[in-house]
Amino acid sequence: MPSHMAARTVAATRSAQDGEPAQRGESARPTQPTQPTRPTQPRQPTQLSRPTPADLTAAAARTLPDVTGPNLRVLFSGINPSLYSAATGHHFARPGNRFWPALHQSGFTARQLRPDEQYLLPALGLGITNVAARATARADELTEAELRDGGQVLLGLVERIRPRWLAVLGVTAYRTAFGQRQAAVGPRPEQLGGTRVWILPNPSGLNAHWSAADLAAAFARLRQTAGE
Repeated sequence: MPSHMAARTVAATRSAQDGEPAQRGESARPTQPTQPTRPTQPRQPTQLSRPTPADLTAAAARTLPDVTGPNLRVLFSGINPSLYSAATGHHFARPGNRFWPALHQSGFTARQLRPDEQYLLPALGLGITNVAARATARADELTEAELRDGGQVLLGLVERIRPRWLAVLGVTAYRTAFGQRQAAVGPRPEQLGGTRVWILPNPSGLNAHWSAADLAAAFARLRQTAGE
């Protein structure tokens, strides 16, 4: 084979093997082009470094890949990524966020994982996503329309991967996203896509209504119900 044709063959093979990850808004199934999917977090460790102010500015409106897998016991859904998380590429990465401590203190993990160890979660039957994809400095920067639209994309994800439980971390976001204005923290009577729903408090350090101990206890109630 001539050298120029061999080079083209190799390049084409690499291009086919290095397919781009699914992005928010793509079809979940070829036969249902209206069903969006979300990107999946690669299961490998990465180094967590502290972002600079310029990094945080650049992270505005960026999205963050989901951490998912088959046969999840619980899919945790934050409200949306913080700028810190978007800049680092890791969920709940902002210092002061209590998600990872609560996950450990409630018994979901044997030790407290770092945000850059999120790739370990699917093997434990756990995953992470968000209601809204856009990164912001504060969750209250999201519009109600963004939360409602994000809720529909989240519903599509739940229907596709079918976790046993969906745990939404923020009661106000859940009320807006799914039109359940009377929803409260704890298990919900309704299901989403055949998945049972549990509302957890927002683990942000800015949520002064819930102490670290109370937050861990709320996580523990879900763990006991979801099973070991």
